[in-house]
Amino acid sequence: MINATFRDEWFSNIQKNVLAGLTTSFALVPECIAFALVAQLNPLMGLYGAFIICAFTAIFGGRPGMISGAAGSMAVVIVALVAQHGVQYLLATVVLSGIIMALFGILRLGKLIRMVPYPVMLGFVNGLAIVIAMAQLEHFRQATPQGETWLQGTSLYVMGALVLLTMAIVYVLPRITKAVPPALVAILGVGVLSHFLQLPTRTLGDLAHIAGGLPALHWPTVPLDMATLHVIFPYAALMAMVGLLETLLTFNLTDEMTETRGQPNRECIALGASNVVSGLFGGMGGCAMIGQTMINLSSGGRSRLSGVTAGVMILLFILFLSPLIERIPLAALVGVMFVVAQQTFAWGSLRVLGKVPLQDALVIVAVTVITVLTDLALAVLCGIVIAALNFAWQHARDMRADIDDTGAGAGVRVYLPHGTLFFASTTHFLELFQAATDPARVILDCRHLHMADHSAIAAIEALYERYEKAGKHLQVTHLSPRNQALLQRAGVDVSVA
Repeated sequence: MINATFRDEWFSNIQKNVLAGLTTSFALVPECIAFALVAQLNPLMGLYGAFIICAFTAIFGGRPGMISGAAGSMAVVIVALVAQHGVQYLLATVVLSGIIMALFGILRLGKLIRMVPYPVMLGFVNGLAIVIAMAQLEHFRQATPQGETWLQGTSLYVMGALVLLTMAIVYVLPRITKAVPPALVAILGVGVLSHFLQLPTRTLGDLAHIAGGLPALHWPTVPLDMATLHVIFPYAALMAMVGLLETLLTFNLTDEMTETRGQPNRECIALGASNVVSGLFGGMGGCAMIGQTMINLSSGGRSRLSGVTAGVMILLFILFLSPLIERIPLAALVGVMFVVAQQTFAWGSLRVLGKVPLQDALVIVAVTVITVLTDLALAVLCGIVIAALNFAWQHARDMRADIDDTGAGAGVRVYLPHGTLFFASTTHFLELFQAATDPARVILDCRHLHMADHSAIAAIEALYERYEKAGKHLQVTHLSPRNQALLQRAGVDVSVA
């Protein structure tokens, strides 16, 4: 008997998941081709990478329903590498980045994604939604002898009309029937309409020809020495960081949308292994793709079957179906991606900007803007830094102390501090004490004080020395076992009761 979990992950609602995977594959093709061209690579490298990474992570990953492929965020990273050192160094970099990703999962570091605050998640989603929408504007440009120009006249009107028709189908069809994914109907419907009416519009074939053979196993022809490692390691580390960040953030979003819990460490290992395989078979590196994941989820894709279907369909496009796929109007795919961008953007975040604390609103806006202007990795890191600094500042301000001159007897002052003693709060903590005017005996009651780092140890030691210089005795009481062990391990000799 098939295990219930296995059945749910693979064979729940087979028809809907197969159709969702087919729909997603149509959206993967132009994106992967475009990303390959950005990186100055053969478009087939992007498609091979999409097939391998999408299918591999769907089979072995920790998040059914999430779609991975040759991602633009990683393509941008390796443009300079390809230009300076060539394709073989890129393939070696992809393999090394995959090893780093897999090690990240093996060391069980996927849980670190929990440290990403919710405002950073909102900024990530909003930024990528804007990036997805802006990327579609490139399809409204055409190459001319004078360079790239915007479409004009009939070409622009036809393109715009087909985009609007596609979006209308995607929005309206679910109100009529939910038996088939609206994006699939829109893509096929607009494609058939364009073909029979012979409309003058650009197709997928105008972007690149995708016919090819099976990917072949090929070890990157680069010298296996420290000089090569010196060249590829910085790029591999950056690719791994970007890929892991985008994957784990998309992972969290997928968890929320499906109301299920995945396995982040397993996903990291599968993603790393898929990148190693992709590099060895001549494909680009990749990670989770939020736009295609949204298409898959909104089309009903919840099982591993949807991701496997998407990956296998890309291979079939390359081997057998390229004449048909190349006839699909770019306008249909652009329309679908515009809808994805609209559905991905967290519109509710705009309404709460004036209601949440100012620092959280700042994080949302900052991550969104930085994602659009630079890249995801920098945006998320900046967001985490801003949130961490705000957290430290708020906790530092919460440090206070109650003073009791009667409870311990005459000539004794008791300080009862409340809060967390760490690097940001030590100055305020020391300002709470008046060694010059305090009586000869002072008690520091630590029952409500939590020591977090070495700065806390240094502050206690400095406080003790301050009273010692004033000729007064400081006694520390009610230290928790953890705090007492922290002081003893640091070799701080204070009078403890």
